[in-house]
Amino acid sequence: MKRAIVIVIDSMGIGAMPDCREYGDIPECNTLCNVAKYSGGLKAPNLYKMGLGNLADIKGIEKNPNPVAQYGIMKEKSKGKDTTTGHWEMMGLILDKPFKVYPKGFPPEIINKFIDETGCGGVLANYPASGTKVIEDLHKEHEKTKFPIIYTSADSVFQIAVDIDIIPVEKLYEYCLIARNILTDEYNVSRVIARPYRIVDGKPSRIGALRRDYSVEPFKDSTCDIILKNNGIVLGIGKIEDIFVGKGISHAVHTGGNTQGLELTLKAIKNELNLEELKTSKYDIKAFDKEFIFTNLVDTDMLYGHRNDYKGYAKAIEEIDTYLPEIMNSMTEDDILIITADHGCDPTVEGTDHTREQVPLIVYSKDIKPLRLPEIDSFDYISKRILEWMEIK
Repeated sequence: MKRAIVIVIDSMGIGAMPDCREYGDIPECNTLCNVAKYSGGLKAPNLYKMGLGNLADIKGIEKNPNPVAQYGIMKEKSKGKDTTTGHWEMMGLILDKPFKVYPKGFPPEIINKFIDETGCGGVLANYPASGTKVIEDLHKEHEKTKFPIIYTSADSVFQIAVDIDIIPVEKLYEYCLIARNILTDEYNVSRVIARPYRIVDGKPSRIGALRRDYSVEPFKDSTCDIILKNNGIVLGIGKIEDIFVGKGISHAVHTGGNTQGLELTLKAIKNELNLEELKTSKYDIKAFDKEFIFTNLVDTDMLYGHRNDYKGYAKAIEEIDTYLPEIMNSMTEDDILIITADHGCDPTVEGTDHTREQVPLIVYSKDIKPLRLPEIDSFDYISKRILEWMEIK
């Protein structure tokens, strides 16, 4: 059975795109290289073996004259620098118009619709902010008023934070669905994000396992849909199901962080997951001869990139590296592994938002020749490699 495994190390860009200034970024943005530099060097012997160090000057990961994988750098063709845009482009969907951003907060017509349709009574914040800080600043007022905390960033996101000991998580998800229905058409917001938290040891603490992303639905079939239509299954690990709104995802499991995502990916490769338990409601596939395992590892972005924590970011990359030998050894000759990223989020530059960057690409199989790949002008190179591997026209 032909299988493709794609692991997205969320936000691990490798250098600013030529048009980065159009997105408010500076040419010095380079998430991977700057994390390596400022943390004192990465300890990632397996990424070294795969040839990652051949792509740039990455402190701690030397150049390897005899790598075991193919390696290259992909430029983004779509307009934008967000999760949805990056993942969609990997699956063959190019956006020629970026999602809208709201650098001054959301206009009254959006907020008033949200208040009317949710019945929440009012909102707090409604400005661009770091999620941890805005929750810290406004929790007491949230506790008093029961109003949800609404904030955005330089990306196209409408984020809703509530203390789930005050407003149940089910109610938070209901708020998100209402917002998702509002933020279409002329408002064109990429994602509505549920940000549940509770007070732990006297301080607000976000609950990653209960986070949910409500994206716009893909505008046409992606590679995921094509695989399903050709007798395959698609297993989304992490926030993949949310990014594609379940479209093209036959099986899914959400994760609380990178460690769980890596463990689940490894179990999937070893055929140790009960797929029957992971079926999504949209699809009921009983037999298949192809499998696509699609994993997003979010901690690099959510916990470290957005919080300017380059040391934590470095440790997250090093943890991913420790899983690679077992992942590679568990693969058969019918498997192909692709490791990449969806955008940048350089924790060493000013601000806490995504950065418009190109991304690294590593392609490994026991049945392909290692080499440096020529310049790649779109993330949809991944789509083409997967379909070619699965012999789908």
